[in-house]
Amino acid sequence: MSTLKGLVSILLLVVTTLSWGVPLVALTLVKLVTPGRRLRRIVLKGLNGVALNWVGTNLWWIRRWLNPPLETRLPDELTREQWWLVLSNHRSYTDIFLLFLALHRRIPMPHFFVKRQLIWIPIVGLAFWAMEFPMLRRLTREQRERNPHLARRDQEATERMCRHARERPIAIYNFVEGTRFTPVKQAAQGSPYRHLLKPRAGGIAQVLSLLGDRLGGILDVTLHYTNPRPTFWGFLCGREAPVTLQARRLEVPDWMLDGNYHDDPDYKERFHSWLNALWQEKDDALSRS
Repeated sequence: MSTLKGLVSILLLVVTTLSWGVPLVALTLVKLVTPGRRLRRIVLKGLNGVALNWVGTNLWWIRRWLNPPLETRLPDELTREQWWLVLSNHRSYTDIFLLFLALHRRIPMPHFFVKRQLIWIPIVGLAFWAMEFPMLRRLTREQRERNPHLARRDQEATERMCRHARERPIAIYNFVEGTRFTPVKQAAQGSPYRHLLKPRAGGIAQVLSLLGDRLGGILDVTLHYTNPRPTFWGFLCGREAPVTLQARRLEVPDWMLDGNYHDDPDYKERFHSWLNALWQEKDDALSRS
């Protein structure tokens, strides 16, 4: 029965994506031929509306068909009228839908840092491009040293998003570990945390220095799965064990607004210390759960 439920869930996900993909493709074509940033902002508003309705439609059937056992603990002061930076640990593709279940229409339109390869996913990749999500290469340190021009392109993509983000409130979601947690990855990178991978600082440091004065705050999200090996397929089959999503609002420290992560070694060291301390708190919280 659970396998059948999973197949029906995939069908529903495909149908909603194809249905909302029609206005998405149409508006993307309009955006391609629209002159001037001012007019393109109007088209972009329509694209954001399509994306929000795609999310809302999926959440409607997920709540009724899958009824995921999700417990949420959110701060009271969330609003769609402010900018937010959402930081979360990453365990499964399910994380995205759990974040949507908790935060959809409580904060503005979500924007993700996404891997450049995802642009090839039909419709979804087009949506990432049309809505101006930063498409990053996720380079290793060795790759960045060998190809600094590629690292600079990632920085420019983030700068472009932050520049456009000043035009309207958005929520920037970042899975700071850069990939899903597994014990194999944890061991390979020598992570000092029991439940987390090492956080990556570059992207969020740029966001905070370029957009920090607009942010209503940082939402520090911790996802705790009862199931030690969660999978998206298990979620679609309705087999996911209870999950807790806890979010807390952090103020943006004043010192983050004045530095340059890529050019100032002292700022970079201070930022890493702040992020590592945040990740240690998250790891301790997961150990207590």
